[in-house]
Amino acid sequence: MTIGLDELLALEQQVWQALVDGDGAADGRLLSDDFLGVYPTGFADRAAHVGQLAGGPTVECFAIHDATVMTLTDELVLLAYRAVYRRAAATADDEMYISSLWVHRAGQWVNVFSQDTPSAAP
Repeated sequence: MTIGLDELLALEQQVWQALVDGDGAADGRLLSDDFLGVYPTGFADRAAHVGQLAGGPTVECFAIHDATVMTLTDELVLLAYRAVYRRAAATADDEMYISSLWVHRAGQWVNVFSQDTPSAAP
């Protein structure tokens, strides 16, 4: 089951939109049970990623740029991109480079791994 860039971006945007909406249920549906996030603040499992939304939205807005896909197998793909976003209640945008690993399991694509690397851009 291969997936194209547009379809993969739509899934990744759903993760971001869950952060904008404060929708933990939507976030949880997109993450695998064994999800691992590697962030500047440390590691996070699925429960921690979803749990950050318990207090409401964490992101005000986002944009994905320079997306590229690396197909590892028909059922495993890596999406890499630059995200420009604004945290909830922030006054300035942040920028990260993100690698997001998606796998096709039980008939659906789920995110199994994500790593955020802060941009050195001013």
